[in-house]
Amino acid sequence: MHWMDTDASGGVVPQTLTEAFGPHQVVMRGTWESRPRCIALDAEIGTFSRCTIHAVRPQACRDVQASWESGEASPQCDRARAAHGLPALRASDWIPAIAMVLVDAHAAALPAGDAAPVP
Repeated sequence: MHWMDTDASGGVVPQTLTEAFGPHQVVMRGTWESRPRCIALDAEIGTFSRCTIHAVRPQACRDVQASWESGEASPQCDRARAAHGLPALRASDWIPAIAMVLVDAHAAALPAGDAAPVP
């Protein structure tokens, strides 16, 4: 990314999490290591993962979605998972998560002590 994308120059990406990559570019710390791992990644690969700066992540990160998150496969996501010995995501991997959110949202709207009906 261009150094102007960092918060030190009017952008949003935390500059302290980046390192120089040429005269006008920066990269997220850790992404150019022999075993790349972004400094903003909070994860136990295969169990959970989250970006600790998700709301202000660089555009390069915004451009890579998880496979099937928006209804189509992501070859870059699939390659990253394969590099860690994980299978590619399938469209069906998203269905339980959506159902869980809907059930939790419905239950949260009920008064304390009331049980949500099971659909």
